[in-house]
Amino acid sequence: VPTRISLKRMRICCCCGALRPRFKRLVDNIFPEDPKDGLVKGDMEKLTFYAVSAPEKLDRIGTYLADKLTRDVVRHRTGNVLIAMEALDQLLMACHSQSIKPFVESFLHMVAKLLESGEPELQMLGTNSFVKFANIEEDTPSYHRRYDFFVSRFSSMCHSCYDDPEVQREIRVAGIRGIQGVVRKTVNDELQATIWEPQHMDKIVPSLLFNMQKLEDVDSRIGPPSSPDGDKEENPAVLAENCFRELLGRATYGNMSNAVRPVFEHLDHHHLWDPNEFAVHCFKVIMYSIQAQYSHHVIQETLAHLDVRKKDSPRVRAGIIQVLLEAVAIAAKGSIGPTVLEVFNTLLKHLRLSVEFEAGERRGSMGSVNVSTSTKDNDERIVQNAIIQTIGFFGSNLPDYQRSEIMMFIMGKVPVFGTTTHTLDTSQLGDLGTRRIQIMLLRSLLMVTSGYKAKTIVTALPAPFLDPILSPSLMEDYELRQLVLEIMHNLTDRHDNRAKLRGIRIIPDVADLKIKREKISKQDASFMKKNGQQLYRHIYLGCKEDDNVQKNFELLYTSLALITIELANEEVVIDLIRVAIALQDNAIINEDNLPMFHRCAMMALVAAYLNFLSQMIAVPAFCQHVSKVIEIRTMEAPYFLPEHIFRDKCMLPKSLEKHEKNLYFLTNKIAESLGGSGYNVEKLTVPYVPQVTDEDRLSRRKSIVDTVSIQVDILPGSNPIDNMVSTTTEEITFEALKKAIDTNGMEEQEKEKRRLVIEKFQKAPFEEIAAQCETKANFLHDRLAQILELTIRPPPSPSGTLTITSGHAQYQSVPVYEMKFPDLCVY
Repeated sequence: VPTRISLKRMRICCCCGALRPRFKRLVDNIFPEDPKDGLVKGDMEKLTFYAVSAPEKLDRIGTYLADKLTRDVVRHRTGNVLIAMEALDQLLMACHSQSIKPFVESFLHMVAKLLESGEPELQMLGTNSFVKFANIEEDTPSYHRRYDFFVSRFSSMCHSCYDDPEVQREIRVAGIRGIQGVVRKTVNDELQATIWEPQHMDKIVPSLLFNMQKLEDVDSRIGPPSSPDGDKEENPAVLAENCFRELLGRATYGNMSNAVRPVFEHLDHHHLWDPNEFAVHCFKVIMYSIQAQYSHHVIQETLAHLDVRKKDSPRVRAGIIQVLLEAVAIAAKGSIGPTVLEVFNTLLKHLRLSVEFEAGERRGSMGSVNVSTSTKDNDERIVQNAIIQTIGFFGSNLPDYQRSEIMMFIMGKVPVFGTTTHTLDTSQLGDLGTRRIQIMLLRSLLMVTSGYKAKTIVTALPAPFLDPILSPSLMEDYELRQLVLEIMHNLTDRHDNRAKLRGIRIIPDVADLKIKREKISKQDASFMKKNGQQLYRHIYLGCKEDDNVQKNFELLYTSLALITIELANEEVVIDLIRVAIALQDNAIINEDNLPMFHRCAMMALVAAYLNFLSQMIAVPAFCQHVSKVIEIRTMEAPYFLPEHIFRDKCMLPKSLEKHEKNLYFLTNKIAESLGGSGYNVEKLTVPYVPQVTDEDRLSRRKSIVDTVSIQVDILPGSNPIDNMVSTTTEEITFEALKKAIDTNGMEEQEKEKRRLVIEKFQKAPFEEIAAQCETKANFLHDRLAQILELTIRPPPSPSGTLTITSGHAQYQSVPVYEMKFPDLCVY
């Protein structure tokens, strides 16, 4: 009986099997009795031929395979799962038609089932299938397909923490390849723009960066991407970097922000700004991978993030700025974008903040020795130096017309004592902080002007820039004056001669230097005619500063030499000789009570410059006179020569009044030598006197006008009016002179008056301010009316002049013979 029942069952199964759809029978036949035997190739070929011949059945084949695979996954039949995925892969690669779309949905559903399983082997199997699918180019785009699950799953695989290190590495590699497959499948499809949405980028980018952190040899891969070999493909760090490059290379302008922003968040979250080696490497990868025209967008994003982290520790800010510096260095010329002033304004703002933090820490630690405070100050110096270097790189990447604008912009930020023309708020800095910001801004300007070559000096030093840049050259700080002189050298040296003039010395033969020069143009000659006296004045007064060091004298000598090379015609040469002779006379007379070293240094400066000038203009008699004086000095007064005075141990004279005239350069002999060569030496006999301006007051220094007025007051005169004035003035004593020269008290009074005025306008009611202004206006109007009444009277008329007496109008007639007519009207 049992045998009879089993036979009946077999017959029923055979009958039912014959009635099953063909695609199911073909699918069932590819699975062998023993899964270890693998896919039945003959039956697989039949299934493939059937799918190609009847593409409308692909949907059902995929669904049936998906059901079988789901059951096998649940029952842990790994062998059957492998066979099913191999079959799916072959069908996917063989079939290309419109009907493949429904089959893809089943395929992705099966891949998702494998990725959801906890077995690493199945996860890697699903990833490999997805990567094969990603490499297929579909004929038509998909309107409804989404890859949200795959992005999340592959990203989590990138962070795998499996116990076995080898398995962990394989899972991470599979996750990175999966992300790479998603990127390749979606970025080229305009209908799949969702991959660039923040929720996806916030998963993809950190996953790649997490694996890139494991890269051992960072520097070896800085630069454009290279084709990796088979060994490096198995390295998660290398694979993640290649995927990151590919992602950024496909980003457009609209997607750039979503791709870069997660980088900042990852670096913040993992505290990778200090140290910042990995951050620098990341942004080098970004700058080399993105399209060149989008470089400025990354720079702007970095500046925005710097604003967000402006209150962080100095090392964090320094790390961000150094990253910005690397990005700028890689950016192509002109790719910084249209918001150049905004970029520089942001950098200068952070420079001011850094100086404020440094000054605040110094005030807070005043009176106590704190090691941590000094460390913070050093960290702030790192921030400031990084900002200056970044500004320099920005300036070097700009075209000349934009660089001129930036020079004006930075110069407008430099605070000058006594003025309010600068646009940088220094109210919270104090004197030390203000000095620090002055130095930082001038160093920034020095970096921007480096390598600047203008065709004419008017372009390099326009009038709105010349006055502000020369103002700091008279400040009572030798370091500020050095920076101004170096900036002027950058702008005036258009033939790269400065390196040949480095160091103040007596040059035996200037021809050996091979100085490059051109004939002075009309524009340059016009500039010197208009602004030459201003340049001479600042060089002359700069030499007389009592805190000058050797570098100051070297820079002043270079300034005179560069003016001679670039801007000198016959008239300028005469003016320069007058300035040199005036410096020599000042050193001898010593009206400013300079130390002996400074007096001898001025004499050495004059000797070095006149030696250079005489050989440049090549007038034999002039060269002979200069050489003779230098020769005598070498024998009798070596401290008047730069080679001796700037030594560490140099014997100085007690006074200069006892020296013979043959040690000095004489005006009459210079005039005689130049006059014989056709120079107009009339001006040479007129002693040089610098122009009188307000810059001395602005730089907190006694004015030339004050000095002259004091001299006039103490000189006796034969005029009785002078005698009367001298009798009414107070007695001239040392204390009176000291008070007259010292302007600090006046400055304090001016500051107090200015503060009261500002406070009044801030706190007083509007009606009170308006009434006071109206009163002043009425007073001024009345005074003007009185002046006009006294000076402007109607001309006399024979018919009479209208006058008002006691309220009655009367006409007073003037005879014609008494009227006075202008000479031109009489004949």
